[in-house]
Amino acid sequence: MSDAVAILMAGGVGSRLNILVRHRAKPAVPFGGIYRIIDFTLSNIANSDITRVAVLTQYKPLSLMDHIGDGSSWDLSGRTRGVKILPPKTGEQDWDWYRGTADAVRQNLSFITSSEARYVLILSGDHVYSMDYRPMVAYHQERGARVTIGMITVPWEETHQFGTAIIDENHRIVGWEEKSPNAKSNLASMGIYVFDRHYLLELLTRHKEEDFGHHIIPQALKDGEVFAYPFSGYWRDAGTIQAYWDANMDLLNPESGLTPESWGIMTNITTGGMTYDRPPARIIGSGRAQNCRISPGCVIAGTAENSILSPGVVIEEKAVVRGSIIMHDTVIREGATIERCIIDKNVVVGENAAIGLGDSSEKNREFPSHLYSGLSVIGKQAVVPDKAAVGTNCIICPEVLAADFTRLEVPSGDTVRTAAEADALKAR
Repeated sequence: MSDAVAILMAGGVGSRLNILVRHRAKPAVPFGGIYRIIDFTLSNIANSDITRVAVLTQYKPLSLMDHIGDGSSWDLSGRTRGVKILPPKTGEQDWDWYRGTADAVRQNLSFITSSEARYVLILSGDHVYSMDYRPMVAYHQERGARVTIGMITVPWEETHQFGTAIIDENHRIVGWEEKSPNAKSNLASMGIYVFDRHYLLELLTRHKEEDFGHHIIPQALKDGEVFAYPFSGYWRDAGTIQAYWDANMDLLNPESGLTPESWGIMTNITTGGMTYDRPPARIIGSGRAQNCRISPGCVIAGTAENSILSPGVVIEEKAVVRGSIIMHDTVIREGATIERCIIDKNVVVGENAAIGLGDSSEKNREFPSHLYSGLSVIGKQAVVPDKAAVGTNCIICPEVLAADFTRLEVPSGDTVRTAAEADALKAR
């Protein structure tokens, strides 16, 4: 699709993913064992035959930049195709950082002006879905639209998380609300925009506002010719702990519609401890796995049920993992029990430890809007001591050591930090 270029927004903090984004950008969070969240949008771009894409980064971009590399894993490298990674043009002032999605694009207008493409796609790097963008661009052309927004129907109780649109019989958008607590429509923005190139340049030059949803789209509505492109396939914003876990669990449900392999989702298998040079997974001794996604390099001597296992995960004898996401090279020691947990990379769970058991109604006391449904999250490179009992809705911060546990029983809703981090909080 030579008449379109793509701008992929990948700079958000993603704070609702809590400690999963302590050391990485949200789009770089591992997903489904062998992928990262950004793989879905990058693969959609490649599968739509869009050959030029800019990735706008900002927050903790190193692992994301390493993962994208030169774009060759998505066939986006070559003489006529390529990925440009564009960080903020930072100087000495705070305002040099991106202040919003529209400001991020405005700071990189040279990417747009250097192209003769007629259309610019603005995309998000933190959504799980499959879409061929070519029919959307054709829809945009047919209606003579200035802006077309990908829209999906969401449950009414979720509308406060999205921009929502009111449309007429021709799918023209006649009303817009951004994350309203009392939305009049449950037709929600997917964070996918098609702009006429010249109109986007004029709009961003004329208006200095910072955000597409809050500012630019309402301005475009005043100019007219903004249309909704209806989408009915699988789509999920994986931007919260609960949504991230739900999306991973959808991989285990054949009725969910989430099928990355049949969608042609690609990833970089050579970086970040992925699948490169890993031996085949092994189930040994009395080991058992039921309804799991098991990546290369895993060794299962215990029991795994309804779980996602990334490369190199080890589950020792008599250990049980249920309803959990276990990331790269984590070791679950003998006799340990894991229930409904998200465990980051290179974690060690000690012998006969138990995580995720107890009263799931006790929300996390520090982050009640992040952990409230019984999930517990263990940060990267943490060590959980032998015989520890960690409840539900708990957070074990990255790099916590066994010595940082002041007691072996961690009640539901508690947070365990490194000694240095705990001391720093007390000193504030």
